[in-house]
Amino acid sequence: MMSNFLIPAAYAQSAGGGGAGSSLMSFLPFIGVFVIMYFLMIRPQQQKQKQLQNELKALRRGDRIVTAGGIIGIVQKSRDESQEIEVEIAPNVRVMILRSTVSTVLTSTAKPANDSADVKK
Repeated sequence: MMSNFLIPAAYAQSAGGGGAGSSLMSFLPFIGVFVIMYFLMIRPQQQKQKQLQNELKALRRGDRIVTAGGIIGIVQKSRDESQEIEVEIAPNVRVMILRSTVSTVLTSTAKPANDSADVKK
């Protein structure tokens, strides 16, 4: 009676795996999930970060920004070679902040280099 109980387990152990093809097929769902995660989460975040870096390089006087601390202000002074910018957070209240602490540029007064100014005649 006891030997009949162990026979199915012995047959299951002796049955060989599918070889290299089955191991590839077992990793295929993981690869698929990674590809989906890349296109849905990682790639859009990288593009958003790249856009923010370009906006930070183009900060000009008059741009409205939001800092990482949630403070909304207007840029008063910004130098390309410096990492500090002067921001007015209230009337006659100006603070110096690091360019890297700007989380969002709300409105930008910077114009693209290839746009020409309208000439009034």
